[in-house]
Amino acid sequence: MRAGRLVTLLLLLERRGRMTGAELAAELEVSERTVLRDVEELSGAGVSVFAVRGPGGGYELLERTRTALAHPGTWQPMDRRAGRFRRATVRVTPDGRRLAAVLGRLQPLRVRRSAAPDPDGRLEATFRMGTFEGTVLDICSLGPDIEVVGPEDLRVAVALRLRAAASQYPGANTE
Repeated sequence: MRAGRLVTLLLLLERRGRMTGAELAAELEVSERTVLRDVEELSGAGVSVFAVRGPGGGYELLERTRTALAHPGTWQPMDRRAGRFRRATVRVTPDGRRLAAVLGRLQPLRVRRSAAPDPDGRLEATFRMGTFEGTVLDICSLGPDIEVVGPEDLRVAVALRLRAAASQYPGANTE
């Protein structure tokens, strides 16, 4: 059953760290191509799993990625219904809307027409989030023309990513 295999794959990566496609295929008793499809499925569902190329490469989870699956006593239901996409709310300038459209980011970006623009000309808009990390990168690619209103975890992640980028340029005026 595919759902069980996806959970098993996730638990293997969480417990053992980086594993090659061949190792995962042997553990799950499937082909390496099936492992690749499963990894893509998990990534599309928002699990931070990625591939590392070259000698010693394989698949692994981001360091901070942990599930409650390893500890069934701590499991809690999701705060949203399964099968529903999570939505984010942003404030975006007209230039930001055009840039998002040209780059194909955060699409479809739905502007709330009922809200009046703020003094900077920003309008409130919503979009459907894909993977969390991909959404963070998409927002960062739009620069100062976009501000995350919610959810709070997305706002914090974008702020951390942008602070990390700014720290690469010591002495630059960041105000």
